[in-house]
Amino acid sequence: MHQNEITEILDRPFSQELLARDLLRMAYVAKDGTPRNIPIGFAWNGSEIVVCTSKNAPKLHSLRHNPEVALTIDTEVHPPKMLLIRGRAELDTVDGIPDEYLQMNGSYHMTPEQRVEWEAQVRSLYDGMVRIVITPTWVKLIDFETTLPSAVEELIAQQAERQSA
Repeated sequence: MHQNEITEILDRPFSQELLARDLLRMAYVAKDGTPRNIPIGFAWNGSEIVVCTSKNAPKLHSLRHNPEVALTIDTEVHPPKMLLIRGRAELDTVDGIPDEYLQMNGSYHMTPEQRVEWEAQVRSLYDGMVRIVITPTWVKLIDFETTLPSAVEELIAQQAERQSA
């Protein structure tokens, strides 16, 4: 998929709505060779997805050996909206707490007092984190209004052919 196609899809209003959410599911190949799919908080910086994790997270070993990931960001309403992203993860170990980690938790419902307490707990727990920076190499938006899963599009085309015959 070409970068201009990726950008065009990610710039669509439904994609931007999904990229503003707090949680995605990330699939990767685990150390034992089996698939893993985990929910994790994220931040979108306009061109990359940033996920932050502890320096001892098991997924880091796996991502160092196979950095290819698949992400899903979706809604829980009907019709669902889904943003499917494939990409390559780059790992960046940082001291302290990355700004993205603090931002990605910004829409959870916390009072200002709870927010201060949460941030203090985070800062006391982590001496550093790993930023997992994912650059999209393939994307698909499914909104069931203007876009459908490819298998459903194929069935609709077959149905139209049968009806015109």
